[in-house]
Amino acid sequence: MDVDVRLESSLWVGKKRYRAILTGWYFNWTEVDKKNRDKKTISVPVAEVIGVEEGRVEILPQKSVEDTDKDFTVFYVKRSISGGSRGLLWRLGRIQFSCASRVLRDQWTRHLRTALKTHSPLRPHRLLVFINPFGGKKRGRKIYHSLVAPLFELAGISFHVIVTERANQARDHLLKKDLTGFDGVVCVGGDGMFSELLHGLIGRTQQEAGLSEHDATVTLQPCQLHIGIIPAGSTDCVCFATVGVNDPVTSALHIIIGDSQPLDVCSVHQPSAAVRYSVSLLGYGFYGDVLAESEKHRWMGPLRYDYSGAMVYLSNRSYAGVVQYLPADPLLSSPRDNTRCLSGCSVCSRSTDRFFPQSQDSGSLYSSHCSQFSSDAEGEWVSVEGRFRCVSLTCMSSSCPRSPLGLSPSAHLADGTGDLILVWDTHPLGFLKFLYRHTSTQDQFDLPFVEVHRVKAVRFSLPPGEEEEGHEEKEGVIRGADEEEGTYAHDGETESRNGSQQHLAERGDERGMTNKKRKNAFLCGLCCSKAPPVSVWNCDGEILSFTEILCRVHGQLVRLYARGIEDETAIQNCREGNGDCKRRCAHN
Repeated sequence: MDVDVRLESSLWVGKKRYRAILTGWYFNWTEVDKKNRDKKTISVPVAEVIGVEEGRVEILPQKSVEDTDKDFTVFYVKRSISGGSRGLLWRLGRIQFSCASRVLRDQWTRHLRTALKTHSPLRPHRLLVFINPFGGKKRGRKIYHSLVAPLFELAGISFHVIVTERANQARDHLLKKDLTGFDGVVCVGGDGMFSELLHGLIGRTQQEAGLSEHDATVTLQPCQLHIGIIPAGSTDCVCFATVGVNDPVTSALHIIIGDSQPLDVCSVHQPSAAVRYSVSLLGYGFYGDVLAESEKHRWMGPLRYDYSGAMVYLSNRSYAGVVQYLPADPLLSSPRDNTRCLSGCSVCSRSTDRFFPQSQDSGSLYSSHCSQFSSDAEGEWVSVEGRFRCVSLTCMSSSCPRSPLGLSPSAHLADGTGDLILVWDTHPLGFLKFLYRHTSTQDQFDLPFVEVHRVKAVRFSLPPGEEEEGHEEKEGVIRGADEEEGTYAHDGETESRNGSQQHLAERGDERGMTNKKRKNAFLCGLCCSKAPPVSVWNCDGEILSFTEILCRVHGQLVRLYARGIEDETAIQNCREGNGDCKRRCAHN
């Protein structure tokens, strides 16, 4: 039963008197002058109240408690503009009220806590947290313990923390260990750490459902546990594209209030290889070459991506290929419609209704998902062949601080489609213009050699007669380095995320010569007269060793503790009292 809690009284903040009102959905306090006239009002949704504590309490930067009989402190979400980022920064707002009596104080704290339980049923109570101590600037532990853990404790969330010591430890834990009692999993790291959680959670869900995730014809079952991302890596593209900022406190507050953002996932199938999953970038050609080249310069840190990008651009490569794709319904959305996937996106909301028309329980959720993909399988494939500078598929805008609008600015997070970007072979200056437009607001698709299509599935193969030199001898998947967290050094070896090891030391003269020849054949320098015949795939910062692949987009396969990028204009209208607020936003 929905209980509408209501309480009203006078409270004091310092020497100022306020009229405080708690309804079922909002907690408001209005400053009142000496003539009992209303002044400024602050309104906070109950869903965005983080915690209520008796006494005078501070949480950040350090916790302090002063126990007083007539005071209580309310912590809530407070928004601010984030400068160059698209989203809004969330901060821990704090206000300390004084009451006329202890009885009144207890009444307020009791009613506020009751309202939280009633109107925030999706808040997590227990979380499994993985910290990557090697990612980014190796500040994962400090970020979690100084900024995130105090907030979880304030909100009454219990957590079990695992500091990873090897590659794929988080993935293996999710696949094999008991997860009973956990409401969600959280990664403190970057995109590589998120990828581990993504693969582990999807794999675990399919195992429990008795499905083979490696079968490209199988409809995957959506995951029940949510994923939270605390950004602490060299690249945090997934966090930026789903929240709008890379800020640990903002992400922690989204987790606490139980925000839920569905996310499409692309499964990538290769011959005789384990399935891989991508949410941000699956790229062949330029993006694959940059990742492979950067592996030679890991000692440079994040700067290696700029250096490798310049080197690969100057090498002026293009690759032959056959691209087949299954177009999405153009009546639903288009990659050129100039829309933005923001919080409360209507396109994604309609897709949810389409995917899960009757999702009261997990059984009906899965059956409706199956029927949706059965209809998706119908359609006519389109095939194109030629030479490409790059072929890319993304299930989100893939925006980041350097590219605020991303690879595909109108891509949606949860509409069951991906955007296929084809960049045909062109003059080097033309390709440079395409790359430069990613850093500005200019339309990177408004070029004669660029195509973009909204798709449900993609196949890529080599044209008849093309030789895939060197790829037959490559085994498994080599973890690319979109951040240092993807690699753990052990006695002169580099362990990739799929558990395989590539020895850095020489393994004999004959083996060393073979590896050197293969390396030079693939990553030729500027002085090489002949470009390599094939590239590799960059799958969310991971190198895939096979050229021919089949990709399929699975609509809303996972859910994040996020709500999408909030519209700054709508928040401003809400603050100004224009009545246009359609989301849970506070007037701060």
